[in-house]
Amino acid sequence: MPRLSDTLWDIAVAEVSKNSEEKENEEDLETRERSVFFLGSKSGGKTTIILRFLDRDEVSKPTLALEYTFGRRARGHNTPKDISHFWELGGGTLLSDLSQIPITVDNVRTLSVVLVLDLSKPNDLWQTMEKLLTVTKNHINKTMNELGKKDSININEIKQRSWKNLQKNHPDWELVDPFPLPLVIIGSKYDILQNFESEKRRVICKTLRFVAHYYGASLLFYSNKSEATVSKLRTVLNNLAFGTDRSKTISVEYNKPLFVPAGMDSLSQIGSPPATEVDLGKINARNPIDLWKKVYERLFPCESTGEFKDIMDPAKVPQYAEPEVDVMRTQKDQELEQYKRNASKSWKEMEFDMHGR
Repeated sequence: MPRLSDTLWDIAVAEVSKNSEEKENEEDLETRERSVFFLGSKSGGKTTIILRFLDRDEVSKPTLALEYTFGRRARGHNTPKDISHFWELGGGTLLSDLSQIPITVDNVRTLSVVLVLDLSKPNDLWQTMEKLLTVTKNHINKTMNELGKKDSININEIKQRSWKNLQKNHPDWELVDPFPLPLVIIGSKYDILQNFESEKRRVICKTLRFVAHYYGASLLFYSNKSEATVSKLRTVLNNLAFGTDRSKTISVEYNKPLFVPAGMDSLSQIGSPPATEVDLGKINARNPIDLWKKVYERLFPCESTGEFKDIMDPAKVPQYAEPEVDVMRTQKDQELEQYKRNASKSWKEMEFDMHGR
C-alpha cells in the first residue's frame, strides 16, 4: 500500500522495481540456453579445448565434419541448470559451408563464435582466419536478414550489441569493423610459439592483436600444458556459454601468453604493421585489414597446397562404425567395382567393333 506522503514519482519507481524483481524471479525459474560455435585450424585443438572446459576426461578424436555436444551449469540452489550447446567444425577451411547448420534464426540471438588458430603453423594462420570468418560472417548476415523480416527490433539489438565493448569515445571507433556476433580468437599451442625466434613471435602477436581489435573480438593464447592459460580460457568460455562476468585483466607482453578482452586494446598501443624492410606507404591496400595481411604474408607466406589430401573417409573411421551399415557399404563397393570392370570391357568391345567397320 502506498503511503499518503509518497509522491507519484515514488509510487512509479516502486512499481517498476517490483515488476523488475518479479521478472528476475521468473527468469531464475527458466532454463537459459546459449550456443557456442567452434571453428579454426585443422588439428588446432578445438576438441581438446571443449573437453577441457567441460571437464570430460576423454581422448580427443579428429573431427571430420560437424560435431555437437552440450554442457550444463547451475545458477544456484534449486534452480534449473542453464544449457550451452557446443558446435565444432572440423576440417579446417574445407568444410566451412557447414557453418550454416549451427547458425539459425532460432539461435542467432544467443550464439557466440570461437575461432581457434594454430600458433605452431603461422604460414597458414591468416588464410585460415580470413576464410572462416568471411564464410561465417556471410551466413550470420544472411540469417539476420531472415530474422529481420520477422523481428526488426531483435536485429537492431544484436547489431548494437556488437559495438557494446567499444565505447563511442574510443579513438578507433571509425577504423574498426566489429564481427556481427560475440567473437573470441584463441591462439592454441602457445608452448610451441614460445620456441620461435623473438621477431617472428612479435609479428604474430602484433598481427593477432590487430585482427582481434579490428573485429571487436577477445584474444587469448592457450596451451594445454599451462594451467594459467587454462584458467583464463575457462573464464572466457563461461562468459560465452553461461553469461558469467567477463574478465577485465589484460596481458599484451610478447614474451607472455596474450590475453586481451574485447574493446580493451587500441591501434596506438598495438603500433603500426611490422614492416621493417618496406615503406608502408608503397603497399597498395584497400583498408587496414588488407594492409596488415600483406605485411604479415611477407614474413609468413601461405604454404597451404590443399587440405583435401589429409581428410579421412568417415566410412573408414572406427569411431563411426556401424556393423549393419558397413556390411551393406562393403557389398555396394564390391558391386561398384564389378560394374566398373564390366563397363570397361563393354567400352573396349564397342571401340573394337567401330574399328572393324
